[in-house]
Amino acid sequence: MLSIIIPTKNEEKYLPMLLESIKRQTFRDYEIIVADNKSEDKTQEIARKYNCVIVQGGMPGPGRNAGARSAKGDVLLFLDSDTELENESFLELLVEEFNDRKLDAAVPMAYADGTSLDNLFYGFWNNLVKVFQRVSPFAGGWCIFATKNIHNKIKGFDERIVLGEDSDYAKRTAKIGKFRVLRGAKVKVSPRRFAEEGHLKIIIQSIWTGLHWAVKGRDKENKAGYKFNIYKDKK
Repeated sequence: MLSIIIPTKNEEKYLPMLLESIKRQTFRDYEIIVADNKSEDKTQEIARKYNCVIVQGGMPGPGRNAGARSAKGDVLLFLDSDTELENESFLELLVEEFNDRKLDAAVPMAYADGTSLDNLFYGFWNNLVKVFQRVSPFAGGWCIFATKNIHNKIKGFDERIVLGEDSDYAKRTAKIGKFRVLRGAKVKVSPRRFAEEGHLKIIIQSIWTGLHWAVKGRDKENKAGYKFNIYKDKK
């Protein structure tokens, strides 16, 4: 079984699109766990409508870890609530590839259904992930595959890290297991943060975070000023 884990916080607008894209999948051996962080909208109602298991979550690492603790599957798939699966064979192709390559953790490439500038950013990100996958891997939290075994061995996401916990997770899995980029399909990532905060700000945050990691290590205080719940009042 595949356990799909989705951390949420007031995601009534985006969660249905993700759940519909999962519902259309040819691969059927999965469970969906929504780790909800006390949403004040219809997020939990939507999750129940799609027969999701709902657990108490947190953003973002604590929610993923909470979902993993409830997971019954041998393979975990962490998805951000504003993503969508590229096509109906997304899970079938990537689960098969993940197993055939005997991977412990992996990420697919990403694209955005937005402007050409959005996709230029994700195209650059895809190339970086492919180049560094064997040396110093990093990941986007929007879509991460991992075996439950490797997740437990590294004790999940480091909940002390405010920003960059996804790349820290990738690096720690690679130290004791096999981390690679999946080639079979791409995940569709929402461009909403670009629209809300602007490309320049996001790029500066990304560069700052990378430099901070290189010089001082993990960002445990969110000095880059990343906002996790900027969509609370937006429908």
